[in-house]
Amino acid sequence: MSPKRSLYALPLYLLLGLFWSCHSGDRVVEEEVVYQDSAFWQEYHEAYPIGTRPNENEVRSVAVDRESTVWVATAAGIFRKQADQDTWTPVMTEADQGPAFAVEVATDSAVWLGTWNGVYRFKDQKLERMNGPAAPISALCAANEGVYALGPHGVWLHTAAGWQPKKYPLARSIRDVISDRQGGIWVATDVGLYHSRADSTEHFYKTDHLISAYIKGIAFDSAQNIWAGGLGGVTVLNQHQNVKTLRQEEGIPSNFVTCVEQSPDRSMWVGTEVGVVRYQPDGRHSLRFSRRWLLDDHVNDLAFDAAGNAWIATAKGVSAIKRRKMNLAQKNDYFYDVLMKRHIREPWIAGQCKLLTPGDTTTWAPDDDDNDGEYTGNYLAMECFRYATTQSPDAKAKAAKAFRFLKLLQEVTDTDGFFARTIVPTSWTSVHDGNRIFTARERADELVKEPRFKPVETRWRKSKDGKWLWKGDTSSDELCGHMIGYYLYYELVADEAEKTVVRQHIARIVDYLIKHNYNLVDVDGKPTRWAVWSPEQLNHDPEWTPDRSQNSMEMLSFLKLAHHVTGQAKYENEYRRLIDQEHYLDNMSQIAQQNPAWFIYFDVMLQAYVYPILIQCEKDPKLRAFYEKHMDAWMERRRGDRNPLVNFFYCFSRNKKTELAASVDFLVDTPLDLVNWPFDHTKREDVRISRNPVLDELQVNELPPASIRTVVRWDKNPWSAINGDPGIEREPVFWLLPYWMGRYLKMIE
Repeated sequence: MSPKRSLYALPLYLLLGLFWSCHSGDRVVEEEVVYQDSAFWQEYHEAYPIGTRPNENEVRSVAVDRESTVWVATAAGIFRKQADQDTWTPVMTEADQGPAFAVEVATDSAVWLGTWNGVYRFKDQKLERMNGPAAPISALCAANEGVYALGPHGVWLHTAAGWQPKKYPLARSIRDVISDRQGGIWVATDVGLYHSRADSTEHFYKTDHLISAYIKGIAFDSAQNIWAGGLGGVTVLNQHQNVKTLRQEEGIPSNFVTCVEQSPDRSMWVGTEVGVVRYQPDGRHSLRFSRRWLLDDHVNDLAFDAAGNAWIATAKGVSAIKRRKMNLAQKNDYFYDVLMKRHIREPWIAGQCKLLTPGDTTTWAPDDDDNDGEYTGNYLAMECFRYATTQSPDAKAKAAKAFRFLKLLQEVTDTDGFFARTIVPTSWTSVHDGNRIFTARERADELVKEPRFKPVETRWRKSKDGKWLWKGDTSSDELCGHMIGYYLYYELVADEAEKTVVRQHIARIVDYLIKHNYNLVDVDGKPTRWAVWSPEQLNHDPEWTPDRSQNSMEMLSFLKLAHHVTGQAKYENEYRRLIDQEHYLDNMSQIAQQNPAWFIYFDVMLQAYVYPILIQCEKDPKLRAFYEKHMDAWMERRRGDRNPLVNFFYCFSRNKKTELAASVDFLVDTPLDLVNWPFDHTKREDVRISRNPVLDELQVNELPPASIRTVVRWDKNPWSAINGDPGIEREPVFWLLPYWMGRYLKMIE
C-alpha cells in the first residue's frame, strides 16, 4: 500500500548520512546508519488577508517589487503591502478602485497595473493612468522591448516612444502572457496557446500539442521549456513540441490548473483549485494545500521575492510560504519552547490546548482529553530519553514531575489500584464528556449498537481533598501508555529511592488487576468499558474476540514489568499461568492473522508501547526469541507507515538500526504549525480513496507526508482521508519523542 521510494527520490541531506549494504528482494537493507544533523529549509506559512469588504480577498494577480513590496490585483481593486507591514493599502482613489486583473513589475522597477478602466503605472512613488490601451486590461508582460498590455480589445506595447498597438490575431480570452525573450510573446487563452512575433502568429490548440486548449498559465523552466497549465493538467513544450505532460498520475491534485511559475531555486510551481504542487529539477514533487499552507486552496497566481519566498494569490487573500534554515536540534528547541508555553498544565500534564479563536494560537486555554494519561506517558518517555542522552538536570526534574502526575492519577481515586484518565482543577467550569443521565431508551439503543456498551453516567468525581475533578472509565490504552513511561523512567532516570516508589506504584496497579481477575474495575465495582484482560472474557466471550490477541499481549507485558521491577515471584507465576493455562502467548501469536474487520490503527501504537517491555525484560531465551520474531514480523507490516516512533521503538527494542531514512524524512518534513488544521484528501485527484489498511475508515492509497497531514497523534491513522479541528493546537511530543529516541540510539548525531 505504501508508495515505492527509490534512492534518487531521497533528499540529498539524508543520502550523505547513509551507508547501504545489501539487497533483500526489492528492499534495500540498511546497516549502521547515522544521520548527521545538518541545516535544511524549513517552510512555514504566513496568511495575509486583504480586508473585510466584499471581493477584496479575491486575489487575481500578485507581484513583488525590488523593495519587497507585495502588489495584488483583486476583484475590488489594487492593494500593496510593504515589507515591514502586515496590512494592505489601497493604491487608487475610491473612484478608480474596481475590478483589477493584473500586476507586473518592469525591469526599471515600475509597477504596472491592469484594471477595469485601463492600465496604470506606479513609478517614483507616483501613480499615473496611461492613455492608449482600451480598457479593461486583463494581462501584463514586462519584456526587454517594453511592457505589453493585453485585454479583450487588443494588444499594446509600451516603449520609450509611447504605446504601439499590435495587430496580433489572438483570441480575446486572454489569461496569461510571457515574453519569448526574442521580441515576441506567448499568450494563454481559452482557445489555446499563441506565439506572436513581429511577422507571424502561431496557434496551438490540437491535442498533439496540448492536453486541452483551455490554458490559464504559462512559464519557462530552466531548460527553456514552456509549461502550459490549464484544463487537464500541464503540457511541457520544447521547440513547439509536446515533450511531457503532467496529470493526476504525475502529482497534479486537480483537473483545473490555474497558473504556473518558476521559483528562484528553479523548481516549477503549479497552482490549481486544490493547492499548489512544486516540481523539483530532480523529478520530486510536493503538494501544499489546506489552511495550514493556504488561505484558500483555489490558487490564482504566484510570485516570488528575492529571498525565494512564495506569494500566492488565492480566493481568500494572499498566502506566503516562507522558509528558513533550521536543523533538527533547532527544531527541537522550537517545539520544546511551544510545549512548555502552551501544553503543560497543572500539576504537570502534557496535552493539547483549545484555541478560543480557531487557528489563532494567541487565544488559548488548557484543555482536558480522555488520553491525558497516555500522552503524558509519551511526554515522560521523551524526557527520559532526553535525560539519558544529555544528563540534563532539567530533563530529570521534568520527568519526575510527569511521573508524579501519573502516580497522582491513581492516588486521586482513593482506591487500592484504580487510576483515572485525567484530572482538572475543581475550578474548571467546562470539561469534555461531562456527567449525564441515560434514559432507558438510550441505554437500549446503545446496547443494541454495542453489546459491550457501558452507560457511565458519573464520569467526573471530586477528589477527597477537594482540589481535583477526576475522570473514570479508564481505558486499556491509558495503562499501555503509563507502563512504557514507567519502564523508561525506571531504567533511564530514577535513582534508587525513586525506583522504590516506581516499583511500589507498578505493583499496586498490577495487584489491583490480579485481584479483579485482570480487569480494571472502576469505583462502581464493574470493569471499565475497554480495560478488560480477563481469560473469561478474552477467551470465552465472543464479543471480546476482536481484542483477544491485542489484550493478551498487553497483560503479559504488565505482569512482566511488575516482575522485572519487583523481583516478586507471584508476577512471574501469574505470567506463566496466563501463557501455559490460558494460552495468552498463543493468542498474541495470532495478531498477524487478525481479521481485518477488527484492525484499528490505535493498536499499532499500543503494540509499540509493550514490545520493549516484553523483549527487554524477558530472561527466558525461548520466550524472548518469540517476542523478537513477533516484533520483526510486526515491523515488516509497518514499514509502509514511515512512522518514526514505530521505527525507533523497534530499534530500541531489538538493538538494531533501520528505517532511518523514513524517520528523518518525517522529522524534517513536519511543519512548525501545530494548529490541527483540517485536511480533506478526498478533494485531490492524484490519490484514490481506499479502505486499507483499516476497513471502517476513509483513507487514501498513498501515505500523505507530514507536511500535508493533520498534526500527528500516533494513535491516529496516518492514511486518513479527512481529519482535523482548527480549534485545537496539538502538543509537539509526537515529534520530540522520536527525535530524542533517535538521539539516544545514536542514529541522529
